[in-house]
Amino acid sequence: MNTSNVHAPINLQDPSVVATRYWHRLDDGRVQCDLCPRACRLQEGQRGLCFVRGRANDAVVMTTWGRSSGFALDPIEKKPLNHFLPGTSVLSFGTAGCNLACKFCQNWDISKSRDNDTLMEQASPAGIANAAVRMGAQSVAYTYNDPVIFHEYAIDVAQACHARGIRNVAVTAGYICDEPREEFFRHMDAANVDLKGFTEDFYFKVTGAHLQPVLDTLVYLKKQTGVWLELTTLLIPGLNDSEAELQAMTQWVVENLGADVPMHFTAFHPDYRMRDIGATPLSTLQDARRIARANGVRHAYIGNVHDAEGSSTYCHGCGERVIERAGYRLGDWKLGETAACEHCGTSADGVFAGAAGQWGPRRIRVQVN
Repeated sequence: MNTSNVHAPINLQDPSVVATRYWHRLDDGRVQCDLCPRACRLQEGQRGLCFVRGRANDAVVMTTWGRSSGFALDPIEKKPLNHFLPGTSVLSFGTAGCNLACKFCQNWDISKSRDNDTLMEQASPAGIANAAVRMGAQSVAYTYNDPVIFHEYAIDVAQACHARGIRNVAVTAGYICDEPREEFFRHMDAANVDLKGFTEDFYFKVTGAHLQPVLDTLVYLKKQTGVWLELTTLLIPGLNDSEAELQAMTQWVVENLGADVPMHFTAFHPDYRMRDIGATPLSTLQDARRIARANGVRHAYIGNVHDAEGSSTYCHGCGERVIERAGYRLGDWKLGETAACEHCGTSADGVFAGAAGQWGPRRIRVQVN
């Protein structure tokens, strides 16, 4: 069990502080947060490792409802999702904190924040949904930090978005317990889950978490929901990029999730507490893609580097390129109105809405309220 030693005042009169329900009292006087497998056990005034959930007035509360680190219109491919409304824009936002402790975090200024001043923007669920409609976004993404830890806020926003015809995208590490997982993903339409490695040793030493709960989330999403699922693995030289690990990972994906789940292998760049490791060579990413395809993964992608072949989509029926990508910009589009390959008629895996969107690589900061 992991417990934070952080004591930071929680003002119950602050509208950003809301009640939660995934916790219980222990015989020793502490309360245990049951949102994620970390199971933080808290004394009064103490916060969990995520920092945004803590004990106040003998209960576990969340402290960031309605507050964000910022909003932006992004290409949906940046999440990354290559088979969910390609070419469209997504209104992206996050809060602060995280329930993992990844040493390589590339959003560490947000996810590792212990200062609520990070959350400069206030936005109601209705305000976010209205902004998405106003800006022409087809979806809202809960991203930048893990939406699991702002569970209550994310669900309220998702409900407001669905009421306006806007879809919901979770970008998450999938580190969540069974009951809150079911409630959370009931409101999501797509998810990109970070499968950060494929050994318990890597998860424990580098992320401060465990592998099995993430695998459980992946199986749950694929077998028990209609959420469109894609996976991302950041390949870190010497830590999670061996051929043996990539063989085991991709074989597990096909056997347990199916061949139609896209996998994204992305390049590591030195950051946060891993500045002493070099960037991922392109050849490593290409090898990972080759291994995945050889093991039956229909759609394997390369990210964070320029590789036209590795970022494009190919028909799993005839092998023809059906979506050309250059960065986040779409080129040739060879899917008909029903998302069938124009060469052989095979239906593409994913969620499509007619012709390709034309948002491209733009990123635009958005004021919600």
